[in-house]
Amino acid sequence: MLKVILVGVILFCSTLTQAKSIIVLGDSISASYGFEAQYGWVNLLAKQLSVSHPEYKVYNASISGDTSAGGLARLPQILTRYQPEIVLLELGANDGLRGMSLTSMQQNLSAIITQAKTSGAKVLLLSMRIPSNYGKRYTDMFYNSYTKLADKNNVTVVPFILQGVALDKFYLQADGLHPNVKAQTIIADHISPYVLPLL
Repeated sequence: MLKVILVGVILFCSTLTQAKSIIVLGDSISASYGFEAQYGWVNLLAKQLSVSHPEYKVYNASISGDTSAGGLARLPQILTRYQPEIVLLELGANDGLRGMSLTSMQQNLSAIITQAKTSGAKVLLLSMRIPSNYGKRYTDMFYNSYTKLADKNNVTVVPFILQGVALDKFYLQADGLHPNVKAQTIIADHISPYVLPLL
């Protein structure tokens, strides 16, 4: 009987040891703004991976309204707590919406990528766009900054994560900015193929 218990404990501990974590560090787009978290793209992605890669567990460290500076400030504690294998970085939109310096945003995101990689994690950069009323020059510079960051830091970038959603009112909340529940499967399915090669 004791031998059976010991074997069970060993197997349980082995399972815990093998568990690998994926962190999503983002803003309202990833924090399920306007609806329950269980319906958000992060949770939908977690469900997909629980079937195909059950050794991975997804943790959502996203906060609505967060900026690149906020994410950078929170990162050390997140890395220490979760020791992630992979970090999905979805920040910058609020920097752009507030007309903040793109140079500062890029520096913050680059620092996040560097710290995450130094900890041993792989990083997937999720790119965002801002509304066209901010002017073509600024909006183009904003979006292109993600590709530049990815090239500079040798990480993969996911093309605009709200493509197929952002310009369709059917998939948007009343504010015209945030995706609604119906959009979440589209977002998860768009991001998933970029996550799988990192597993």
